[in-house]
Amino acid sequence: MKIHEYQAKEIFRRFGVPTPRGEMVASPEQAREVATKLGTPVVVVKAQIHAGGRGKAGGVKLARSVDEAAQHASKILGMTLVTPQTGPGGRVVKRLLVEEGLDIKRELYLSILVDRAVEAPIIMASTAGGMEIEEVARENPGAILREPIRPAVGLQPYQVRKLVFGLGLGADMVKVATPFLQSLYRAFLDTDASLAEINPLIVTGDGRLIALDAKMTFDDNALDRHKELAALRDLDEEDPLEVEASRYKLNYIKLDGTVGCMVNGAGLAMATMDIIKLAGGSPANFLDVGGGANAEQVKNAFKILTSDPEVKGVFINIFGGILRCDVLASGVVAAARDLNLKLPVVVRMEGTNVEKGREILQESGLAFTVAEGMKDGAEKIVRLAGGAR
Repeated sequence: MKIHEYQAKEIFRRFGVPTPRGEMVASPEQAREVATKLGTPVVVVKAQIHAGGRGKAGGVKLARSVDEAAQHASKILGMTLVTPQTGPGGRVVKRLLVEEGLDIKRELYLSILVDRAVEAPIIMASTAGGMEIEEVARENPGAILREPIRPAVGLQPYQVRKLVFGLGLGADMVKVATPFLQSLYRAFLDTDASLAEINPLIVTGDGRLIALDAKMTFDDNALDRHKELAALRDLDEEDPLEVEASRYKLNYIKLDGTVGCMVNGAGLAMATMDIIKLAGGSPANFLDVGGGANAEQVKNAFKILTSDPEVKGVFINIFGGILRCDVLASGVVAAARDLNLKLPVVVRMEGTNVEKGREILQESGLAFTVAEGMKDGAEKIVRLAGGAR
């Protein structure tokens, strides 16, 4: 789960990570009030969406008066910001963060994330603050420092020193960086975060470290023990079909193709998308109904798939283990009847009660196409859905 910058900064402050003073606003009048309260020569008006690259897209502005802050707020609110992370559709700005301007001496990059390769949290740091870290990694991977943290012992003082000197900061910054990094690591750990990113992390003219930006994402599987974090979820920033799928405990991610996919199991989902591409088509989604889905969940999954106007055909690829093939077939038939479905549907089933499942499909009176295997199913649905996109 992602949250907004202003929310991440509130969490940072709770754990002792220094951030600029500021408040979230939703109107030009509120922006004027906050700018007046801050009382600094310069304030920053920042669009709040779940994406980076906001500055380049016109979503971050400096204001040198309270009137200018209100003017910027008026222009940015309601804008559709298009960045590399939003996709071509962009995101509509509904909230802003107005915060104090600071004396910036240096800009750095800092993050803590889960690194599956080393099976531990890892600190990443770079002198290329303010730039997209993916761009830095591609053009100059040696500019990124990596420091794994052993969970049993936590962040050690020698690791802080390595990072400080690796970033070209003076020895006097060790005493500043140590509590900063320890607080950030504690925030990462205690919230079950998968990412805590500061870009840029700034060194001020008077030698302070401050998180000028903040980004946090959390492990969805841990949200049951963090009710206060789950409450921060902004459904307006998520794809409506993905939101709907989460209500039924379905794993759904929208893609940009024309073939809707329904499978049970993430590995099978990946293989299904690959074989659709191999057959010349393009998957419209990743949808895993899970091993223990019932007929009602299958029915809801089918409705979500067909709600996407880009979907021209549906490929159902199920290995019946815990989810029996007859249960799947019953759910698919019920959904097709409820929706008065006109789209072509190709079904490939193997496993428990597969013959019973095929019988249910054949006796439904609906125009399902039954495939003999994955390759056969992929070729048939790509052809029925109109071929390559």
